[in-house]
Amino acid sequence: MAQHKSAKKRIVRNEKRRVINHARISRIRTFVKKVESAIAAGDKDLATHALKMAQPELHRGVSKGVLVKNTAARKISRLSKNIKALSA
Repeated sequence: MAQHKSAKKRIVRNEKRRVINHARISRIRTFVKKVESAIAAGDKDLATHALKMAQPELHRGVSKGVLVKNTAARKISRLSKNIKALSA
C-alpha cells in the first residue's frame, strides 16, 4: 500500500482514469460491433451508415490515447474493405 501522500493521490487518479478509459474502449467496441453485425447480415446501407458513426469514435479514441493511431486506421480499413466486398 502506498505510504506517501502523492502516491495515494496517484492511486486515486489512476482508478478514475481507468474507469474513463474503459468506458471509451467499450463504446468504441460497441460501434465496431454494429458495423460487423451489419456486414454479417449483408446489409450494405446499414453497414456504411454504422461505419460513418464508428469512424469518429475510433479517431476520438486515438486523440484520447486509448487507441494507437495505426490500430484505428487498420480497423477502419478492414471494415471498409468488408463493406466494399458486399457489393461484389
